[in-house]
Amino acid sequence: MRLTSILGLCCFSPLLFAADVPGSHDLPLVPRLADAKIVDYRPTTELERIYPLGSIRKISGQLRFDGQITARGQVTSVTYELPPEHSSTEAFTVAREALQKQGAELLFWCQARDCGESSLWANEVFGNAKLYGADDQQAYLLLRLAAPQDNSLVALYSITRGNRRAYLHVEQFEASAPLGELMPTSATLLRQLKDTGELDFPKLTGEPLPVWLTLLSRGLNLDTTMRVNVSGPNAEAWRQALIGQGVRAARMETGSAQATGLHIELLR
Repeated sequence: MRLTSILGLCCFSPLLFAADVPGSHDLPLVPRLADAKIVDYRPTTELERIYPLGSIRKISGQLRFDGQITARGQVTSVTYELPPEHSSTEAFTVAREALQKQGAELLFWCQARDCGESSLWANEVFGNAKLYGADDQQAYLLLRLAAPQDNSLVALYSITRGNRRAYLHVEQFEASAPLGELMPTSATLLRQLKDTGELDFPKLTGEPLPVWLTLLSRGLNLDTTMRVNVSGPNAEAWRQALIGQGVRAARMETGSAQATGLHIELLR
């Protein structure tokens, strides 16, 4: 319902696109908010690309972040300036929910000062000075598209500048070689659980896997006040394994929800 109501704000009338920069167009996977205009468009180019998986900072002239994805491939990007009645947060949410509805997996998600300095995201990561704004008014998300497009990534970056102009940057990357296994960060899992109320892992149909146990236990223990319902095949095995990783038993219930794989739901 939430996605449907927000997408109701979107409009695809060509009349609204008159102010777009010449030769530009939307990326097909991401809807545009009504009256948003394209102010920067970069057609498909082959590049070596680095996508941060952590807060960004600069030390001794070098960019630093906790993790990254580095690959070569085809990059296409579009930057929207949003109308005054729509915030950068709203545009970011519309794009995120649309991509998740299509099966995209979240790899890294940060907001506000947790992302680091906006100037570094604007100038060093995306090379677009229009994206420089207040550190507490930014959000960044990196997603992997669902198969058969699972060698493609989409990066979202939203910002509100000091002059109150809001922007959404969308970048799609198609890797030249298979990306292999990519894992989300624990903090991203926690942020997704808090924001959407659930985590769904359709591929986790068997016994608990150590790498996922580590990620999930760390994410759940970042907020020890939170309680969750664990369901799906082998739900009790996952619950017991998470207890073994240090998540308090009282914080988890075994649910009966039908799910293809592991499903974790926030208990409000």
